[in-house]
Amino acid sequence: MRLLFDARYIRTDHHDGISRYSAELLAATARAVASDPRVRLAALISDPAQAALIPDGLPTLLGPSVTSPAEVLTGALLSRYAPDVVFSPMQTMGSLGRRHQLILTLHDLIYYEHPQPPGDLPLPVQWGWRAYHKAWWPQRLTLNRADAVATVSQTSKREILTHRLTKRDVRVIANAAPSSGIPEETAVRRLGERGRDLVYMGSFLPYKNVETLLRAMAHLPGYTLHLLSRISPAREAQLRGQIPEGARVVFHRGVGEDEYRELLSTCAALVTASRAEGYGLPLVEAFAQGAPVVCSDLPIFHEVAGDAAGYAPSDDDAAFAARVRELTDPVLARERVTAGLRRIRAHTWDDSARELLDLAWDLHQRG
Repeated sequence: MRLLFDARYIRTDHHDGISRYSAELLAATARAVASDPRVRLAALISDPAQAALIPDGLPTLLGPSVTSPAEVLTGALLSRYAPDVVFSPMQTMGSLGRRHQLILTLHDLIYYEHPQPPGDLPLPVQWGWRAYHKAWWPQRLTLNRADAVATVSQTSKREILTHRLTKRDVRVIANAAPSSGIPEETAVRRLGERGRDLVYMGSFLPYKNVETLLRAMAHLPGYTLHLLSRISPAREAQLRGQIPEGARVVFHRGVGEDEYRELLSTCAALVTASRAEGYGLPLVEAFAQGAPVVCSDLPIFHEVAGDAAGYAPSDDDAAFAARVRELTDPVLARERVTAGLRRIRAHTWDDSARELLDLAWDLHQRG
């Protein structure tokens, strides 16, 4: 089977959610097929710089940018390479003229409820984004072009089925932690060394609800909130105007992997007050470093974190602060941290790679 992995969403600066999902799943898939002569895996890239982020020895093909008008012809362009199955970690890959089996991915339905597009997209793409998410039928047309649809959680799968977004088979190829995590004894020892830093990793779109975290700082004297992701100057200025008097908030404007891990290794908790999520990858990244988690009371967060997190209503800043303060109880903190390590070891990227390969084989054999 010739399997082509669409790696064009892997960023060359800082990972976002789709980038990290792509990079981790591709690496795990490469490991899974390394000793299987039946599978020939290759990666589709759109920027030569992405080649440095592809697993060693994996062939790469250069294709159009995912935001280029030429994207609609990607299916026909790939026919020259005769892949049997193509997997894309998004749902927008062009399918005109394709001769291969196609797996498209819909991570979540967030943008139907919160349609504001990411600000780093080209303006015409932002206009199309808004129009696309005003009705269900464009998504149905998009997904039904595929031979199968992947998603990242059981929660998202239920929503896709509830809204009847596709006639195709829907499989969960889940997110996972970047590793099996630090040893439990290390995590427990670190609890006594953690300071009063709170970490937020994620975008600053309105549905992410960073404003609740800022308000919570009024109830958390002595704590510092670290906002790690890239942010536009205008949005930073907007949020700075909402910081309570005397509260300590640091805008990092993007951090590298090493700095991110270091902050997770020493923080009091990772926090998120998001109103909607497709998965919540920062939660499992925190668990891997033994960091406690305080998050909003969403079904997807319960699926991911179970009893390993503290929960609060998305708009209740006082409740968020209370969940942070309760982590000063060493018994509770230890229970949460050890539960988090158990959660991430229950499902790994290697498991997700096997789920992808099982689906690819099903399609290949179906012809």
